[in-house]
Amino acid sequence: MFLTGIAFMEVAIKVENLCKYYSKIKAVDGVSFEVFKGEIFGIVGPNGAGKTTLVECITGLKFPDKGTIEILGLNPQKKGKTLRQRIGIQLQEGRLPGRIKVREAINLFASFYFRSVPWRPLLEDCGLSEKADSYFDALSGGQKQRLFIAMSLINDPEIVFFDELSTGLDPQARRAMWSLTEKIRDMGKTVILVTHFMEEAERLCDRVAVIDKGRIIAMDTPVNLIDSLNMDFQIVFSTNGLSTINEIEEIDGIDKVEKNGAKTAIHCKNNIISDVISFLTRNDIQFYDLSIRRPNLEDLFLSLTGRSMRD
Repeated sequence: MFLTGIAFMEVAIKVENLCKYYSKIKAVDGVSFEVFKGEIFGIVGPNGAGKTTLVECITGLKFPDKGTIEILGLNPQKKGKTLRQRIGIQLQEGRLPGRIKVREAINLFASFYFRSVPWRPLLEDCGLSEKADSYFDALSGGQKQRLFIAMSLINDPEIVFFDELSTGLDPQARRAMWSLTEKIRDMGKTVILVTHFMEEAERLCDRVAVIDKGRIIAMDTPVNLIDSLNMDFQIVFSTNGLSTINEIEEIDGIDKVEKNGAKTAIHCKNNIISDVISFLTRNDIQFYDLSIRRPNLEDLFLSLTGRSMRD
């Protein structure tokens, strides 16, 4: 959706040949990319891939060993104080004093900026209205996460960085944060979303960069990344166990048919569900539990980074 005419869009962040080393570890190794104003740009990768280090360099929290960074036309290492007035950051791990109240914390954070927005609507958007007078250490993990998200938005930032936006959130809170993120984008703001949740990246992001071992190994829209797999759809259904469906392989577009007892799995490059249903109906084959599994961003991620666990 977002690449149409993208060459004419205004650049919010420009990173060129960025490197950050820890002794012999190349946490970020020659990374270059651009983020455009008004898009949600996703950064995904395995544990230890360099995602958080990359964001910390971009926001001026860490100094790179090599390369250049421009964010809103400013160098974050030289103009960090000015830049921090214009961006919001929700880090992967945040802490506050246990005996500070929610409203006190967000008011304190608002005082750090030249301008801020009313905090009550922010707490409402983040589902914390009823917790305004609660102490920080009395909040659940998900509530603490939502408080840090609210605090990252208190200065009405032009760019907001969400590092693991929905970690620790229950499904309802996660969906609410997704809606809030889309609302932020629709207001013309730019969102950098670092996430381990492929469903989240596929749902929210206009473009996604896949990082592994400190390098960008793929970057495009979620749709284009998934299409690059050239991976089969799977149409799965069950029959009563007495039916024969050998002739179904004659349907155009089917690559492979797998049968396991009453269950049949059809592998095909395109969604030919209507042809399959027509065949079953025409041949009086009773079927049930029919489902379609489409290739998704998680398939792409595993294809590029492997299936082995990372520390």
